[in-house]
Amino acid sequence: MKLTGAQITVETLIEQGTEVVFGYPGGQVIDLYDALYQAGDRIHHVLTAHEQGASHAADGYARSSGKVGVVIATSGPGATNLVTGIATAHLDSTPMVAITGNVSNAMIGRDSFQEVDITGITIPITKHNFIVKHVEDLADTIRTAFQIAKSGRPGPVLIDIPKDVQTGICEFEAADVVEKEKQRLPKEFKIRLAANMIRESQRPYIYIGGGAITAKASQEIEDLADCIDAPIGSTLMGLSAISHENPRFLGMEGMHGHYASSMAQNEADLILAVGARFSDRATGNVSKYAKKAKIIHIDIDRAEVDKNIASDLGIGGDLKIALQELLKIVEPKKNLEWDQRLDELRREEQEQFQKNCSDDLLEPYALIHEVQKHTDPDMPVVTDVGQHQMWVAQYYRFHKPRTFITSGGLGTMGFGLGAAIGSCLATGKKTVLFTGDGSFGMNLNELATVSKLNAPIVIFIMNNGVLGMVRQWQNLFYHKHYSQTTLDRKTDFVKLADAFGLKGYRISNREELSDVVAKAMNEDGPVLVDCLIDKDELVLPMLPPGGSFDDIITLKEDPS
Repeated sequence: MKLTGAQITVETLIEQGTEVVFGYPGGQVIDLYDALYQAGDRIHHVLTAHEQGASHAADGYARSSGKVGVVIATSGPGATNLVTGIATAHLDSTPMVAITGNVSNAMIGRDSFQEVDITGITIPITKHNFIVKHVEDLADTIRTAFQIAKSGRPGPVLIDIPKDVQTGICEFEAADVVEKEKQRLPKEFKIRLAANMIRESQRPYIYIGGGAITAKASQEIEDLADCIDAPIGSTLMGLSAISHENPRFLGMEGMHGHYASSMAQNEADLILAVGARFSDRATGNVSKYAKKAKIIHIDIDRAEVDKNIASDLGIGGDLKIALQELLKIVEPKKNLEWDQRLDELRREEQEQFQKNCSDDLLEPYALIHEVQKHTDPDMPVVTDVGQHQMWVAQYYRFHKPRTFITSGGLGTMGFGLGAAIGSCLATGKKTVLFTGDGSFGMNLNELATVSKLNAPIVIFIMNNGVLGMVRQWQNLFYHKHYSQTTLDRKTDFVKLADAFGLKGYRISNREELSDVVAKAMNEDGPVLVDCLIDKDELVLPMLPPGGSFDDIITLKEDPS
């Protein structure tokens, strides 16, 4: 059948299993939006307040569902407003397809109204991008984009569609959903070498990243840990891959990781890295990182092996298959002395926590624990970026993969509200957003979207009146020079919630905590809770700039 390019675009999205798209209309996508209107009974479009919010919503949708997220924007400023969201998805390996309109082919390069070279702009932050010059190429380009986005190490792909390609007409023939590209299998001799290295180790440590979630390798990781008697530590992006109920799981390691997890990694004689990229936030000073350990690095992206940390054995290929093959030949073992040392580290961590906490103040850990009493294991928990993000990573106990949605690699303040919208729609479940007053201020316009959808999103703003993470650095390392980190804003978040059509509550002290959280979590629609916390609350432990795990700061008033 003959269709316009705009109709072909929508039909191909539906063909590839797209149920929800996020976006914002404009001059160069009017035809595309007309096609969406015609297909409104088969595909749902969510209008956000801003294109950046739409891109974060598509990202959150993809992270929670495991499907490809889709976002649409017009040319020029519409397209450039997607850039931060595309970069966020790129750094965290989120499968996303961004579709932008552009001026007609004949007008490209003439500085036409709202013309921008979005493919040139996004080359460094996409897996691939396309500008479609002929309507006959459109359907197959979209199919290829979906395949690229979800294959191997996932990531965002951009498709730029000029106006005349959208209005052009050609024959359309439906096709099947594209499958992921087949990944190369891990080499057998390397699996044998890994088994030998594990056998010789006495202090093994399994270190997982976001790739473990993408590969659906949680069970294999837990089975391997049981087999070789090893603890499991996680990057920020790896959280939720392993249940916090697993006694072997020590939690997040790294700059603000759990003391026991970080120190165990530092003292290990073998680190088995699974789908992690050894980012600077995870390793600290690379020249001092894990000097006692041999390193096995398994990753689907061979380019990550030896990029940041030199490994003793690099294994490229499918993580799940690599672990399954390893489990077939690895010898069960016990590491009794290592187990005793891990128990000591856990006790030290608990002692530090008791010294740092107060029963009187409205502290972040108390808020997080109270909220968790009203959640279930399938409920998405989303954060923005900053101190609140690290507190959630430290204190919230995740039980199932894809329930922790956060911006790790790019660290995008303003990510949270859009991502919460996407996660809520992807799962159909009540969704919790933890944010800070600084991050929330960046994209609070998406409250309009939350209200319009009547989405059951409960927003907890950890409101300390400052840019907390930057202030923490100024406090500890810049002689308390609080340059431009005191917000001094007069925003009343409860009134703001009311203005947008949400229920609003405030928690001013510890005594109000339990009742207000219960009320907020029991509401049916969207809710905002303004939680007043102390501006000098710190995220601890912390590695100092240029420091290693030997320099870790664990106490609010460190004796060193």
